[in-house]
This record gives sequence, structure tokens and C-alpha cells, in this order.
Amino acid sequence: MIDFDEFAEILDEIANNLPKEIYVRLNGGVNLQPNYKIHPDSIANDLYTLGEYNYNELGRYINIYYGSFMRTYGRLSADELKKEIEHTLKHEFVHHLESLAGEKDLEVEDAVFIEKYRRGLL
Repeated sequence: MIDFDEFAEILDEIANNLPKEIYVRLNGGVNLQPNYKIHPDSIANDLYTLGEYNYNELGRYINIYYGSFMRTYGRLSADELKKEIEHTLKHEFVHHLESLAGEKDLEVEDAVFIEKYRRGLL
């Protein structure tokens, strides 16, 4: 299992390799949280939030949850975990960019996923 500091290094590497232009108005940046977060629609505390995009009166930011990754992907190799981190971070950046553009396509896609989960179709 990768410890918090190793995870932080991987996340920083991925984040630093993304185009700087996508960081526009992301004034709160990308933040690594040590805890896990149960998704609010979780049925049996088995669905974790890996990352989330937030915007409010204080600004726009992305949280990545180390604890959620470890509970979901803790058995993966470092290379496999890096792919999952990158996928999640890019997913959250799509939310950010869609928010700036007034779009909600990924929000709709996420809602469809949650509905399938709730119906036991996953």
C-alpha cells in the first residue's frame, strides 16, 4: 500500500503535467485530503468519493481523498494506482471546465452512474 506522502508525490506529478490553462479560476487548487469520504448516496457505506470539484462563495477547488483511494484501490501497484489517480483528477477537471462553460454533461453522466448503482445494476 502507498502511504500518504507517496500518494501526494504521485498526485503532484500528475497535476504538474496537466496544461496550466485548465487551472483558470481554480483558486483553491487541488487538495489532498487524508480521510475517506462515503458518497452521500451510498447504500451500505460501500461507495466512496475519490475526488470532488467544489465551488462556492470562497472559490473553486478540487479535493482528492487519499483514504477513499486506499479503501477502493489500496491493493493496486503504484503504476495501477497512478492511472486511477490521473483518471479521477482529470474527471474533476472536466467538472471544473464544464462549470466555467455553464455545462453539466458530466454531472448528468455521474447521476446516471449513481442511479445504476442504487438499482444494483453495477
